[in-house]
Amino acid sequence: MARKFALAGLTLVAGLLAPGAYAQSGGNNINGTSSNFVTTAVPFLRISPDARAGAMGDASIAVSPDPNAQYWDIAKIPFSEKNYGVSVTYTPWLKDLVPDIFLAYLAGYAKFGEKGDKAISASMRYFSLGNINYTDALGNSIGTGMPREYSFDAGYSQKLSEFLSTGLSLRYIHSAIASGVSYVPGGGDYRPGNAFAADLGVYYSKKREVTDDKSNTFSFGAVASNIGSKISYNSSRKDFIPMNLGVGVAYTSQWDAYNKITFALDLNKLLVPVLNYSGSDTQVTVVNGILKSFSTGDQLKQIDASIGAEYWYQNTIAFRAGYFYEDKSNGDRQYITCGLGVKYNVFGLNASYLVPQGSGTSRNPLSNTLRFSLIFSFDKIEGSGGGSDDDSKDSK
Repeated sequence: MARKFALAGLTLVAGLLAPGAYAQSGGNNINGTSSNFVTTAVPFLRISPDARAGAMGDASIAVSPDPNAQYWDIAKIPFSEKNYGVSVTYTPWLKDLVPDIFLAYLAGYAKFGEKGDKAISASMRYFSLGNINYTDALGNSIGTGMPREYSFDAGYSQKLSEFLSTGLSLRYIHSAIASGVSYVPGGGDYRPGNAFAADLGVYYSKKREVTDDKSNTFSFGAVASNIGSKISYNSSRKDFIPMNLGVGVAYTSQWDAYNKITFALDLNKLLVPVLNYSGSDTQVTVVNGILKSFSTGDQLKQIDASIGAEYWYQNTIAFRAGYFYEDKSNGDRQYITCGLGVKYNVFGLNASYLVPQGSGTSRNPLSNTLRFSLIFSFDKIEGSGGGSDDDSKDSK
């Protein structure tokens, strides 16, 4: 039964692609009440593809960098302990509803320059919605297919000073959410959507040594992500992608040679206005949309908050926990997360778990979400001079 409801929802998405399907009375939602809810196309771009952050309530803008910094804040990469890094993450998505939806993520970076203060990086995200049997409102089959979305990133980052860095990443986005549909209800002319976007980030991190084994580190990060073109699935309208402004702070206390703990807080706000999807709304430009995002709806209720903590013992095993909060009028995602991390030499493995909440119809559909990340961080590529990798200083 759950699978049928999920398929019905995906069919509804395909139906909404028909011209005029978004029409509503000015400023109200489908029930005629005032809406604060911000909607965008390709929401997979805002799904955390990182098990470490997934265990910390999705708080990672300012925590110590690893290869997944390409997603959170590319400006962090020059502060990486190692010169090279690669990460692979697999996330079964909505596993309590449908068993074959997943997000896969691959990211990597390489530092260069005399002081290793510059870096190039790249990543790929692939989101599969499984095999779908599409039906119309009467239950008649209108095709089968495998909806999928993906993006490719390439970026450059560098330190501006001992404590400050910046970075820019360019992105190509492809979305085929109704692949295999023989026709779109209402006569729409569906086609896969494409878009281009960029991330721009800054990162500040300063460490204060207390003794040889004790230190305190304060970090701050800010990133504007997915700033780019609208995406279109037919000839009649274009939709915003999830442009976002995120800021984060992190504080790490190294107690002694064996123990350290990090606390992190992220705040995120979509740079997309609340729209009623009338004819005039379809003409809102990207720049005007960003400006309107600060004047439509309740601004405080549009801010998502992530709080996380990470404890490392001997830089070998990590315990993590976190909480994510989203206002009820803006999606109502609220969940607790936890996870573990292990590290040995150049190898690291992270896992996260989203704790089940609610029951019956009020059960969080993200309950039991698992993420697994495999990370390799090293200083030398084989054949480039040899040497062993001591990972004891790696702060990931």
